[in-house]
Amino acid sequence: MDKIPVLVTGGAGYIGSHAVLALRDAGWRVSVIDDLSNGSREAVPADVPFYEGNIADRALVDRISAEQGIEAIMHFAGSIVVPESVEQPLKYYANNTLASHALISAAVGAGVKHILFSSTAATYGAPERVPISEDDPKVPINPYGASKLMTERMLADASAAHPFNYGALRYFNVAGADPKGRTGQRGKGATHLIKVACEAAVGKRDHIAVYGTDYPTRDGTCIRDYIHVSDLAAAHVAALQWLIEHPRDNLLINCGYGKGLSVLEVLDAVDRASGTPAKRVVEGRRAGDPPELVAGNARLLETLAWRPQYADIDTIVGDALGWERALLEDSGGAAG
Repeated sequence: MDKIPVLVTGGAGYIGSHAVLALRDAGWRVSVIDDLSNGSREAVPADVPFYEGNIADRALVDRISAEQGIEAIMHFAGSIVVPESVEQPLKYYANNTLASHALISAAVGAGVKHILFSSTAATYGAPERVPISEDDPKVPINPYGASKLMTERMLADASAAHPFNYGALRYFNVAGADPKGRTGQRGKGATHLIKVACEAAVGKRDHIAVYGTDYPTRDGTCIRDYIHVSDLAAAHVAALQWLIEHPRDNLLINCGYGKGLSVLEVLDAVDRASGTPAKRVVEGRRAGDPPELVAGNARLLETLAWRPQYADIDTIVGDALGWERALLEDSGGAAG
């Protein structure tokens, strides 16, 4: 199969940088656009063409498409913090929905054939059942999920009217780091549980907040389906191959392992990996957090040429902790 030129938006960010590596390792021609609001320039390999700017900048996206001959887009750029979306909803509709509208418009104008969108399990809201199927109701309970669902709808409508197909991958909880140590989660002010717990394990934080212990779950804390970021990146490459092989069809797929872990179970895994238990502080529930999100992943396994390689919480935590220790060494070993 021909390896067509791919533009990765948000390719200097956490998941995007892993997708860039997965594409590059598989021999695809990759370019990156990122405004570096959350990403880091050093996360993009030196031999990958990099454009600093916003995906809503039509002139820039048009220039990239022309210079690189872009035929497919993997779209990761956007804002992703659920509680912040409740506090700043207009930011999320601007960064996720309006900017995606501009990108899709530019893609249509440039004749891009395939768009793969970074969506989220937050589109389902607080599901009535778990595991969650792709066909279950989409009733977001926060602006983050709503902003992503609007983009899915735009892609569906635009692909019906224009000659491109699309895939929307609905992630559950993404964690870990590249097993070879090439990239990981760099952003400051992280809110992802495993990232926060690993920062505490290396001394960058003095405690871990546990937001709510009164949920209707087995230990009272939220349950999530954690997927290793490198497995997720591999799923993107497989999904792009599927879109190319099925140009008349679109793809809506959950990305998770189909099993859930509670907050306390994850923290226990981090304690095992680090050898030193971190301090836990119980706080109130966060706005917009459903009790349990677990992926029904039958469609993922049946549709794509993909199988997980790192589907174990100790592996996920071990890679995340290794990355956090490397970051600490790079900063001179100073915690804080």
